[in-house]
Amino acid sequence: MATKPPPKKPSKPTKKQAAQPAPAFQDDDDAGGGSGRFILFNAVPSWAVSMVVHAVILLLLAIFSYSDKIEAVANSFVVNEPDVQEELEEFDLEEIVEVDVQAFEDVVAPETVSQPLAVEEVVQTDEFLSNDIDVAPAPVELSDFGEQTAPKTDLLTSITGAVGGTGVEGRGSAEMRGKMVKKYGGTDGSEKAVAAALRWIAEHQVLDQNAGPLFGSWNFDHRPGRCRGRCTHAGSAARAAPGATAMALLPFFGAGQTHMEGSYKKEVEAGLGFLVRSQKQDGGFNDPDGNMYSHGICAIALCEAYAMTHDKRLQVPAQAALDFIARAQDPVGGGWRYQPRQAGDTSVVGWQLMALKSGHMGYLQVHPNVIAGSVRFLDTVSAENGAFYGYATPGRGSATTAVGLLCRMYLGWDKQNPSLAKGVEFLSKAGPSMSGTRSNMYFNYYATQVMRHYGGEHWEKWNVKMRDFLVKEQSKNGHMTGSWSFEAGHAAEKGGRLYNTSMATMILEVYYRHLPIYGKAAAEEEFPL
Repeated sequence: MATKPPPKKPSKPTKKQAAQPAPAFQDDDDAGGGSGRFILFNAVPSWAVSMVVHAVILLLLAIFSYSDKIEAVANSFVVNEPDVQEELEEFDLEEIVEVDVQAFEDVVAPETVSQPLAVEEVVQTDEFLSNDIDVAPAPVELSDFGEQTAPKTDLLTSITGAVGGTGVEGRGSAEMRGKMVKKYGGTDGSEKAVAAALRWIAEHQVLDQNAGPLFGSWNFDHRPGRCRGRCTHAGSAARAAPGATAMALLPFFGAGQTHMEGSYKKEVEAGLGFLVRSQKQDGGFNDPDGNMYSHGICAIALCEAYAMTHDKRLQVPAQAALDFIARAQDPVGGGWRYQPRQAGDTSVVGWQLMALKSGHMGYLQVHPNVIAGSVRFLDTVSAENGAFYGYATPGRGSATTAVGLLCRMYLGWDKQNPSLAKGVEFLSKAGPSMSGTRSNMYFNYYATQVMRHYGGEHWEKWNVKMRDFLVKEQSKNGHMTGSWSFEAGHAAEKGGRLYNTSMATMILEVYYRHLPIYGKAAAEEEFPL
């Protein structure tokens, strides 16, 4: 899909100028002066003026059409109130308000592969582009499902001839999950811990129809509602309901639970409905306490749900979330940070890249330029040829190295890559974070995935320690049974018990949550560049 050529600029901006965001409103005189407009309207023939007027009308119609589609999708996720309903206490949440954004021009949503929910053209309402940086190219058009579009990677191949299709195929049935647990080092104890965690998460969802727009959501401050304050260690991010809801949904998806299959269909459907209702026209989410962290997690949830079910109602919201990530990428450095188009940091980049990967597995559209930009960013924060990674500059941080290595795996690094081997050795020597309440689940989440995909002795050694520690540390006390609470890191303070429970559960689902990247042959290509 071609984009309009950028207007000519009077002078080439400096890098510092290019990094500054565009003003929300620009005075007409600042943009060129009144005399220029007078000459323009006298020189342009009447047919050209008419064409512009009609184009504006068509764009406005496209906006209204897209709004109707998003609203229709949100309304389609309706869950009947449970037969037994506990009365909700009044929510102690600040009012959610719209985030101020800038006008977004001349960007259209890509054509989708499904006609019933296809959006021919969408004018986005938000812009995070500077005046002197061109709009990123629109995503390339993909053909219908088939071998020519399927990602070429061992992540999508079969395991012992039993699993195939996509990287989420291992979650498909209890029988398949059981085989993978046995094959890759899980136990009955780890699976019982996952089941208990899902029960705890479900019990802290807002499922009272009187909750209005919060129906179906979760909150990092989990104390209101059905919990009635019986659980300790609530998170401080009380207004990040979309991010909390996505974080709560991911463990369900990891265990093969969707809104179409499993024991938690009502809960999952209600959660997805809340996410879709929270999505704005530009593909972002109404999440005042959130930022690009929250957006990445929401995008992962929508994309995983679509990849697992192919529910056409989810196609437009999932694609819109990916498109927002593409527009929010730093056009200079190729990364992501808290706000769109900021210079990136490795932590935020990890979540965005996982979202793009989830969309790629569901055959949604991911532009190669976006992936190429993320590779460029990783190069700028890596040390010793990519064996180690820093936050915003080259470094050797444990958590950032785990994030960077996992991103490299998804971006196609061969298992025999010496830098990958060196980084894995570094993580292996560090071992899982197991310092009681000071354990860092963020590091454990990323490092466990790296070790799992890499396999071999490093994984076997890591898995026994990580698995048994989490099973032992899971709460077995009253209403908190099935949850975890750790205090290390800024994310743990913001996300509280819900965040820690979600991360710990996904770690224990690692045996089947994603198929291993490295099978008998190394991945030839992950994202198409």
